[in-house]
Amino acid sequence: MTLVSGFEKIVRQQEPLADRTWLRLGGAAEFYSEPKSVDELAALVRRCREEEVPVRVLGGGSNLLIRDDQVAGMVVGLTGGGFTDIQVQGHRLQAGGGAKLAHAISETVRAGLAGLEPLVGIPGTVGGALHGNSGSRGGDIGQWADRATVMTRAGEILQRNREDLVFAYRQSSLDELVILNAEFQLEEDDPEQLTKRMQKQWIVKKASQPLSHQNVASLFKNPRGMSAGTLIDQAGLKGTRVGAVEVSQRHANFVVADQGATSQDVLRLIDMIRSRVAERLGVELETELEIW
Repeated sequence: MTLVSGFEKIVRQQEPLADRTWLRLGGAAEFYSEPKSVDELAALVRRCREEEVPVRVLGGGSNLLIRDDQVAGMVVGLTGGGFTDIQVQGHRLQAGGGAKLAHAISETVRAGLAGLEPLVGIPGTVGGALHGNSGSRGGDIGQWADRATVMTRAGEILQRNREDLVFAYRQSSLDELVILNAEFQLEEDDPEQLTKRMQKQWIVKKASQPLSHQNVASLFKNPRGMSAGTLIDQAGLKGTRVGAVEVSQRHANFVVADQGATSQDVLRLIDMIRSRVAERLGVELETELEIW
């Protein structure tokens, strides 16, 4: 039995991945699939395990750098079916792991539920945000999470309740293969006031980040009590280029990939920034960008 036998309708080979990421860089996936249901995903994951083929889940692609070479194994996109559903009932939000975080925030604000609005402007999916405990100065997504349904690398489906969940700065205990859906317990608030707060935060965030039409990614986690962007700026690296990739002039923790850029350019720039910041300021920067 071959890997794709029985999955011919949902598995494609040598699928380009660059346009599925914010940097728009990188090579193709050896295998790529967009399952239509949890059962279909579970069957595919089990087959990959039997065939010893690695599986990766592609979310919104906002903090992902794909190397210029082929990505070995199976890449899964949760782009349809129930993976993107969003429901608000009472004080609870239920969202599929593949749902866009921005859509989830908009639905809760419209329903007069506070908690997630400080995350406005953070790209990606609900599953990706929970896995990395995305947040801002106003708080992290993990503090509102009440339950998550996950799938293991063996294709098993498990429930993770509040007492099972551990969140820290930009990390969580949700390290299984995929977060299928999550539930959040939020607080009642005035929708009009929530909307005003959200719009204000959006304006402040957008004023300090690269322009929306640019191909960008944030590189490093903020060291405790410090800003990675400020450290990179203090090291004199704002505007530094490697090939066709540049440290953003607007926010030094972002890189901008211009036409002709390669993933190797980004990797070389990351190495340069880390060594320069360590050498000049004595701080070791930890990469926030996921690299495949």
